[in-house]
Amino acid sequence: MGEAPERPERPRLGRTVIALGFVSLLTDVASEMAYTQVPLFLTQVLGTRAGAVGLIEGIAESTASLMRLISGWLSDRSGRRKPIALWGYSFGAISKPLMALASLWPTVLFLRFLDRLGKGLRTAPRDALIAETTPAVIRGRAFGLHRTLDTTGAVIGPLLGVWFLLHASAGMRRFFLSAGHGSFFSALTAPGESGDLRRLFFFAGLPGLLAVLTLLFAVREKAVSPPSSAAARPPTFPRWRDLQPGYRRFLLAVLIFNLGNSADAFLVLRANQLGFSAGEILWLYAAFNMVEALLGYFAGTFSDKVGRRPLIIAGYLVFALVYLGFALASGKSAIWALFLLYGGYYTLTQGTQRAFAADLSDPRQRATQIGAYHTVVGVALLPASVIAGALFGWHPAAAFAYGAMMALLGALLLLSQRVPAASLQE
Repeated sequence: MGEAPERPERPRLGRTVIALGFVSLLTDVASEMAYTQVPLFLTQVLGTRAGAVGLIEGIAESTASLMRLISGWLSDRSGRRKPIALWGYSFGAISKPLMALASLWPTVLFLRFLDRLGKGLRTAPRDALIAETTPAVIRGRAFGLHRTLDTTGAVIGPLLGVWFLLHASAGMRRFFLSAGHGSFFSALTAPGESGDLRRLFFFAGLPGLLAVLTLLFAVREKAVSPPSSAAARPPTFPRWRDLQPGYRRFLLAVLIFNLGNSADAFLVLRANQLGFSAGEILWLYAAFNMVEALLGYFAGTFSDKVGRRPLIIAGYLVFALVYLGFALASGKSAIWALFLLYGGYYTLTQGTQRAFAADLSDPRQRATQIGAYHTVVGVALLPASVIAGALFGWHPAAAFAYGAMMALLGALLLLSQRVPAASLQE
């Protein structure tokens, strides 16, 4: 009898993918610790109205989203990914401790913009780096692992925030009091919840700094020469017509969905209306992110087998169910269940949509065209958040009902379109 043929060895994920995952983990530790509290900081400490919260979140996300396209284009033109990503993570790192010193809502708007500007700079080059260092047959697994590590940070962040508020905030206050009331950091000596939130923002700068250092020293990119001929280079500015028809149809469905996907700040405000304190909201976010941290890798691997589109459609339907639940919720137990189910929406869509964008992008302009996906998501957030803010001020249920309706439309549009599952060129 002849020997059985050897099974081909399954490709492995590279060190770059794993290192970038830990960079995102540390960044999300900082972000989820700090920015889950921004809506409460704005409304309860600075006296800002809910409509202004929506405006702040929408402007920050949508204005910075343009950088996702520009940074991808610059990355393709230069042939470099890491330097642009490094600037992006650095902006995010410095914005959080500076939030501790804010006394007016325009300052919060600027710092939220700076943070989202950093996200816009780093996202497309980072995703292109993941795609280019991973075989196409395990691309879903690579993005799934990245989302799992990213979301693990989003679990650790709120838990670390709870620990800080309970055990470390008072010690930090005593430290800054010893430095004198006239110091630059006098805002950090305020008593009560106001001071606790400010000190929490300052503390969140530490994991942000560690993320920048990890990217600087642990991530290695393979140098890629920029295209030598003008014809091979990306166009002067990215154009809609440069995208393949299947990619354009996918982005249209993403746009429709995200016009109802307002900032998560409204989930925080709704939970606060139903009796959740700042510390309890951190627990909610930890539980919500735990779902994706546990299942995100498996969802990405599953999308390699069954395709991306079924998982994205399912995620949109879960989102619609969650938002309908927020519209109808009347007690704290319902909010716990809805936050856990919201983690299911993230599990099904976040890594899968990024992998699908990489599948459908032209390898010669990968960072640029991945940037187009992130730009569509970000641009939609301004009208989504402004509309939700206006509706929330009128009646909270109206804001969530609108989001559920747009999610259903996005799912139906994606379901009705034949989007190619394979990459264009590999």
